[in-house]
Amino acid sequence: MTPIKLYRNPKSGHCHRVELMLSFLGLPYQTVDLDMANGAHKAPEYLKISPFGLVPAIDDNGYTLSDSNAILVYLVQAYAKGTSWLPGDPKALAEVQRWLSVAADNIYSGPAAARLVKVFGTAHDHSAAVQKAHALFAVMEAHLAGRDWLAAEVITIADVAGYSYIAHAPEGGVDLAPYPNLRAWLARIEAQKGFVAMATSPLPELA
Repeated sequence: MTPIKLYRNPKSGHCHRVELMLSFLGLPYQTVDLDMANGAHKAPEYLKISPFGLVPAIDDNGYTLSDSNAILVYLVQAYAKGTSWLPGDPKALAEVQRWLSVAADNIYSGPAAARLVKVFGTAHDHSAAVQKAHALFAVMEAHLAGRDWLAAEVITIADVAGYSYIAHAPEGGVDLAPYPNLRAWLARIEAQKGFVAMATSPLPELA
């Protein structure tokens, strides 16, 4: 099998969730790190792969796709269809989709945005992002009381989509100590066969 090319920034949680899925599925892949500081993600050749100039993107033997959550769905449907990673039951599938939406909205505007400020120096409102992160984590902490996974009785792509930015929330100044259920969920993901870690950054003072 030809390795799937993963275009990425190694410190991007969006990219890490795709790498995590590739590894969990045991798929051969090759990472291509883009020099985003010098505009590699806006180069004409890359824009043919990712029209919005964003990472991650994949090239699977000529089929190109961007958007991390879309890539998760594609990988499972292409290489693990019918497995519990993306359940077929309407209610379970809807729960997965709900948490993919959380990953694209609440996680992005909360822990991801707070980390963008501290790690990449972006102009997001850090205080607002930290508040959003804690509001999200409070909901997730209650949701994970008495259950192991976000959307089903087994791990799904919902858990993969949520993991990276929450695990690295402390890099954005968001303390995970008040959320034991959330930390236990992270540990369960890290215990899965094929888990790969994301590059870490120095921790700021927690807020």
